[in-house]
Parts: sequence; structure tokens; C-alpha cells
Amino acid sequence: MARTKAGRLFSRLTPSTERTLADVLRTERAGGMLLLAGTILALVWANSGWADAYETVKTTVVGPHALHLDLDLQTWAKDGLLAIFFFVVGLELKREIVAGELRRPSTAIVPIVAAVGGMAVPATIYLTINLMSPNGSTDGWAIPVATDIAFAVAVLSIVGRWLPNSLRAFLLTLAVVDDLLAIIIIAVFFSHGISFVWLAAAVVSVAAFGLLIKRGVTTAWVLVPIALLAWGFMHASGVHATIAGVALGMVVPAIARKGEKHSLAEHWEHFWRPVSAGFAVPVFALFAAGVAFNGEAISRAISDPVAQGVVAGLVIGKPVGILLFTFLVATFTKATLDRGLSWWDVLGMAGLAGIGFTVSLLIGDLAFTGDRVEEVKMAVLAASVLAAAAGAGILVWRDKFYRSVFERRSKPVPNTRLAPKADLERELERRARSGQIRTGANAADANE
Repeated sequence: MARTKAGRLFSRLTPSTERTLADVLRTERAGGMLLLAGTILALVWANSGWADAYETVKTTVVGPHALHLDLDLQTWAKDGLLAIFFFVVGLELKREIVAGELRRPSTAIVPIVAAVGGMAVPATIYLTINLMSPNGSTDGWAIPVATDIAFAVAVLSIVGRWLPNSLRAFLLTLAVVDDLLAIIIIAVFFSHGISFVWLAAAVVSVAAFGLLIKRGVTTAWVLVPIALLAWGFMHASGVHATIAGVALGMVVPAIARKGEKHSLAEHWEHFWRPVSAGFAVPVFALFAAGVAFNGEAISRAISDPVAQGVVAGLVIGKPVGILLFTFLVATFTKATLDRGLSWWDVLGMAGLAGIGFTVSLLIGDLAFTGDRVEEVKMAVLAASVLAAAAGAGILVWRDKFYRSVFERRSKPVPNTRLAPKADLERELERRARSGQIRTGANAADANE
């Protein structure tokens, strides 16, 4: 029986993934910067003399009471604006499953297993710390399992200009799978008092949305009201409203129709990504990241097992889980890293995956109330900074290595056949004097 040739990890990408990779790396860097700006503004505002105004703005209630949508601005940002973010995630998932790296088992297995490891190990570390502590809480086990792709790609675009594209694609695909698993966690573990009537109405709305698109209806005047109905029904059902965004994204076709250059999923992803990365997520960060730092609050966070579990899970658990499970894939499938890559590269990327932020803050808000929410926010912010620094440090070192390799390979190799004629003549004379070659009569004598 012929033995199947072992594959290579992080090897050639599909054309669709190459195009998407270039697009994501262009847009997510700006989105990451805006997300950082929103976070800094929130922190400055919450720790300034206008801190009371910040709390007033966050808790301002708007929306119709008759529809049970009289929500404060912080909740609108969490449940409403993040639905746009998760709609883009749904589009990404559909495209990756149909036409990207998740389409083939050979390329899907690595990011899927790595994402599972990047969730299982942080959750285990969090639970271990909190089960061993008398005042611990297991409610926040899902907080350290998320990856914030906007922040991670923003850091990567700054420190990893010379890194191979296969590593970048690995981080992006892993984050997409990570988002899918986080969505499942939110839907299963953070849904309370589910009303199956409203849930059925949401499912019908999503199905109608997909059916209309399949029949060629793409006008916003028809689809946007249906999407809003799906979101409203999902919100009323008790399932987190952002799940509606994912479901809507997943029913959009990801294969281009005859005569079309791009699929509708790809087209809408390009359209909605700037809205998500440039507005929805930064505004969410503005309302979610504002936490007052003072000696007492920091001391409480440091001694809180929940905060300890979040930091340890993101900073240690994420990279260890991703690296360990990727190594297991290589061991059991006898696959190897692509030529020129190192396990240090994988560790650096895994370190960036520890930047939890957006989804971690969302899950923290869903898991806790009161003062502990503030401690979770401190922990998520601190862990994201530490993970970014650790991952960036490794990738800066590896980036210098890849740049030196590129420069060595790009250096022109001396070639005597292309040397000037005078240089060739001098070289021949030198060799003749040293006896390396024979010229004139000496050459003729040697032939006789």
C-alpha cells in the first residue's frame, strides 16, 4: 500500500484567500487603530474630571418602550453595533467554508485544531485558578477564549512586514474559527429565559432574508427591514442579539454567480467591513473599555481570582494552547512546517491571539455584574497589552530574520561571464602567471 505523502503546515494559499488576505490587511490595520483610539478615549474620559459625564452618557436610555427596546447607549453598542461586527464575521465564515481555507480538510484542520486548543487551554487555566480559590467564580471561563482580530492584525501590520503570508493567513483563519466558537459559546451559555416563539420568528426572518437573496433581491429597502426584524426577534427571544448578525451573514451566497466577478458575500464583506471596523467596534470600545484606575481598584483586580484567570488564560493559555495543538497536528499527521518557517513563528502568532479585547469584554459583560465587571475589564486590558507585547517581541525578532534572508537572496551574485572585458583579461593573466591555466605556446605544448 502506497504511503500518503505528508503535507506541510502553512503552505500555499488559495487564490480566494490571497485576495481576501490582502484586503483584510489593508482595512483591519486602520480599524485596529480606530479601536485603539476608542479604547484610549474611554480610559482618559473615565479617569478624568468628566467621569460622571461618561457614566451619564453610557446609561442614557433611548428607544421605544412599547417594543421593549428602551435600552441604554452601552447596551445599544453591545447588542446593536456589535451585530454589524458579527454580520461581517458571518460573511467571513461563509466565504472561508465555501471558498477559503476551511473548504478543504487538509487546510482547515490546522486552524480548527489550533483554535480549539487556543480555547480549551485558557478555559482550563481560568477554571483551575478559580476552583482553587474560595472567592473564585467559574462564570467567566469563556472570557479568555476570544481573539480580537482587529487588534492582532494591527499589531502584525506594524511588526511583521517581512513575515510569510502563510503565517498571516494562519492568524486570520484561526481568528475566524475562534469567532465561530465564541459565537457558539455566547449562544449556548449566555442565553437566558429563551422564548421559542420569538426565536422561531427570528429564524423565519433569517430564512426569508436568505431566500430573497437567492432569488436575486439585493435592494437595501427590502433586506435591511427584514434584517432589523431578525435582530429584534432574536433580542426578544433571550438569545444574544448579535447571533442574528452571524445568521444573516451565513445565508449570503459565497460563490459568484454566472457573469459576476465576486460573490455577494465578498462584495458585502468589503462594503460592511469599514462600517464594522471603523465605527461599530470603536464605539463599542468607547462604551465598554472605560474603567476607572485607582489604587483600590487595581489592588482588588490583582487579588481577584477572576482577573487572575483572565490574564493567565489570555497571556499564557492562548499561546500554549495554539502551539501545543498545532504541534499535535504535525505529530499525528506527520506534516511539517512549510520550508523556511520556524515554531518560533507559530509561537509569535499564537501570542498575538491572546489579544482578546472586543469579544472578551462582551463575554465579561454577559458573565458578571457590579464591581466584578470593572475588574474583568482591567484584566482584559492588561492581558491584551501583555499578549501584544509578547507576540510582537517574538515577531520583531523573526521579522528581522526574514528580512535578512530576503536581503541575502536579493544580493547580486558575482558572475565572471558578465564581468567587463578588462576585468576578464586581468583575471586570465593572473591565472596564467600562477599556473592555473595555460596560454599561447604553453597551451599548444600541453596539447602535443
